[in-house]
Amino acid sequence: MEKQNRVQWVYSSRSKEELAERYDQWAKDYDAEITQDFGGCAPQVAAGFFAQYVPKEARILDAGAGTGLVGEVLAKLGYADLVAIDLSQSMLEEARKKNVYRQLHQMVMGEPLDFATNSFDAVVSVGVLTVAHAPASSLDELIRITKPGGYIVFTLHIDAYESYGFKEKLVALESEDKWKLVEVSEKLQLMPKGEPDVYHQVWVYQVTS
Repeated sequence: MEKQNRVQWVYSSRSKEELAERYDQWAKDYDAEITQDFGGCAPQVAAGFFAQYVPKEARILDAGAGTGLVGEVLAKLGYADLVAIDLSQSMLEEARKKNVYRQLHQMVMGEPLDFATNSFDAVVSVGVLTVAHAPASSLDELIRITKPGGYIVFTLHIDAYESYGFKEKLVALESEDKWKLVEVSEKLQLMPKGEPDVYHQVWVYQVTS
């Protein structure tokens, strides 16, 4: 498969099972293709926002960790208490090799997460809230497992924000006093070589209840 078509191939998955299977197939080549061929910079950009708000001793969930690129950046910044979840076991095996996570679990965003309420001081989710991946309803569980006062930092695909219920969900959660908006970035090219016409934003929320 041509590398340029790989992302669209993943986005065209018709079920979570098919999505997991396609990421399993991509896992060993993922890091090289995303960072070198696509110029992916989302982990670094998101970590920059994250580090402004979250103390180094925080217990952190990397939700949709993939091969652990975000965890690797956070570890270099001094974060040590990292937990990873992803729907693809092969992606998690690649993440395990980076030796930056204390725990790795196969879980699916959008389904109930097997963590107690208020388990984490912060959550980071990069490249997951997008078309054919984690739905807007995923945010309910991320809030539940985050302690009051904790932060949830995520990238959000502009098309998903406009057309897949995220805009309404973000507003609803704020009006329900579940969280408050702290910061949102300008529109950013996070894969400038691979998807120059695709834009994302980084959102920072603080959980209130």
